[in-house]
Amino acid sequence: MRSVSSNVNPNTEATQPERDKGRTMSNISVVLPDGSQRELPTGTTGAGLAESLGGRAAREALIAVVDGNQLDLDRELFDGASVSLVFPGSDDGLEVIRHSAAHVLAQAVLDLYPGATFSIGPPIEDGFYYDFDLSGGQTFSDDDLGRIEQRMREIVNQKQPFIRAEVDRAEADELFKNHPYKIEVLDGEADDPTSGPDGSVITTYRNTDTFVDLCRGPHVPHTGRLGHFKLMRVAGAYWRGDENRQMLQRIYGTAWASKKDLKEHLHRLDEAAKRDHRKLANELDLLSFPSKLGGGLAVWHPKGAIVRKVMEDYSRDRHENGGYEFVYTPHLANANLFETSGHLDFYADGMYPPMEMDNGTYYMKPMNCPMHCLIFGHGQRSYKELPLRLFELGTVYRYERSGTLHGLMRIRGFTQDDSHIYVAEEHLADEITGLLDFVMSVLRAFGFDDFVFNLSTKDPEKYVGTDDVWEYATHCLREALDRHGLEYEVKEGDAAFYGPKIDIDVKDAIGRSWQLSTIQADFQLPERFDLGFIGADGERHRPIMLHRALLGSIERFFGVLVEHYGGAFPTWLSPVQVRVLGVRADHDAVAQALVDRLKAAGFRADMVEADDPLGARIRKGKLEKVPYVLVVGDDDIENGTVGVNPRGGDVDRGVTVDDFIERLADDVDNKRTAPVID
Repeated sequence: MRSVSSNVNPNTEATQPERDKGRTMSNISVVLPDGSQRELPTGTTGAGLAESLGGRAAREALIAVVDGNQLDLDRELFDGASVSLVFPGSDDGLEVIRHSAAHVLAQAVLDLYPGATFSIGPPIEDGFYYDFDLSGGQTFSDDDLGRIEQRMREIVNQKQPFIRAEVDRAEADELFKNHPYKIEVLDGEADDPTSGPDGSVITTYRNTDTFVDLCRGPHVPHTGRLGHFKLMRVAGAYWRGDENRQMLQRIYGTAWASKKDLKEHLHRLDEAAKRDHRKLANELDLLSFPSKLGGGLAVWHPKGAIVRKVMEDYSRDRHENGGYEFVYTPHLANANLFETSGHLDFYADGMYPPMEMDNGTYYMKPMNCPMHCLIFGHGQRSYKELPLRLFELGTVYRYERSGTLHGLMRIRGFTQDDSHIYVAEEHLADEITGLLDFVMSVLRAFGFDDFVFNLSTKDPEKYVGTDDVWEYATHCLREALDRHGLEYEVKEGDAAFYGPKIDIDVKDAIGRSWQLSTIQADFQLPERFDLGFIGADGERHRPIMLHRALLGSIERFFGVLVEHYGGAFPTWLSPVQVRVLGVRADHDAVAQALVDRLKAAGFRADMVEADDPLGARIRKGKLEKVPYVLVVGDDDIENGTVGVNPRGGDVDRGVTVDDFIERLADDVDNKRTAPVID
């Protein structure tokens, strides 16, 4: 929900009757996205423009964008405006659909639950939500969603128009006198009781005589444009996200441009539920979250620990061969360190409480970077040592609120594959270019090759350092992306206060995006720790520090891998790569000898004795997602062969052991990573 209108009111813009002598006062001219001009009668709305264009524009347009401002289609256009139309399948179109669907959800709930009040209901990724406070201590259950959804469909079928109105504060107070959360929104967003921020008017949207909401808009023309939605679940949510405030009831929904898009999204959700790493970690005996251990903390079982070790070993090997120096730092430090780094000023809410000791106050470390700065600052550094690349698999601790915890994806103790690179200013672009190569190479080894790059630039209101340094660092990040010919989105003002950054997202097997890697320039910590090096000119210079998280955290990356592969890890990562089964009990000795041979060759293999029927043991191996199940029978013993049951492939009988080992080695060495999609 957007609660206050924009500051621009196109209806009040001056026209330009004198500029175009050939145009009568009864016409206006607007500029379309292709640069062409279109003459329209004065008073024409966005809907009128859409009708004049015909075709898809007349059938499907949702809102208009006028000189960069999103407006309802019933708003008048003005002379000289640049105008484009927004359609359902676009990002802006989906946001408007979801925003409007949230209003219909609120209307349905207030219809069905007398005495209920509502707070906010914004569009979110893939959907929307609205928060409610029910009277008499009532709560929603998932069983209520069908009834609410049915009422929403009735509202949709009535094709109720979204009618915008501008009101002053007194009118708004009267409209929402029974809805205290709306009044609080007004109080928070308007110092002047008759206006919103910066003097903008208060706007409302009405669907019927009985339902009105506080909202900036814009909205779809009428509720009939909102047929492709579904309510998903109920959750609790504190008002304003403050656990000391009222607990509200939140209803989540999803809305799409077409029935096909909705169906595909629901299928993705079903697939995601099958791949949930918490579920699969339990089924495959990888790790667990014991309640006695505490929220947001995991213990790794042997099979999960094997996968983690392989991941970490690969990371160590790549870093060792990539010019990085290994370091180790302690899990806690004196408060003075975090005062110097600024974490106690900027990050205290994310840190665990202090421990008072006989020699000072200590904190569990939330990040490794301050300690890496101490390493760089130990002794005098020369320009010949730069770039100095420090690498650590360092465990950090961050206090996440219990409501935000989510398996390995949001956890309180985790290990980062953390690198901090100290570089001279003139070599910054080259270092970032090499980092991009390194990051993409490692991610590809784990099976990711669909990347999205985002460049975050300076927030003009919140930054440290000089404009010149910011501009130079941002230029270097851009140059590195451009050198690779990579497409990227610029997120203006989205950088942290201490420097610009590149974020690298990957898409998994079912199309979900995960933010994994970050390359971030930092001017603050070298300054705070007074880091320096002696340049070729004999003078002391300040290095620029690059923060580089590649996998992000080992735990979260493991969770992403589990879901990407649906638990069916590629052979090089699988905890058990080969399982050997004798057809009968008298074949077990030969099966065990083959296991011993495979282990000696460096593979992870086991056997299951013939206590159960062969078919049951093969099925068990498939359920455990073992890449290769080998079967040894009479003919195999006689001929030195095995029957090969590859995961997801056809059985291959009579394969010599030597040929299978060669095949297995090729699979592992080349890190074949095609995800299994059921």
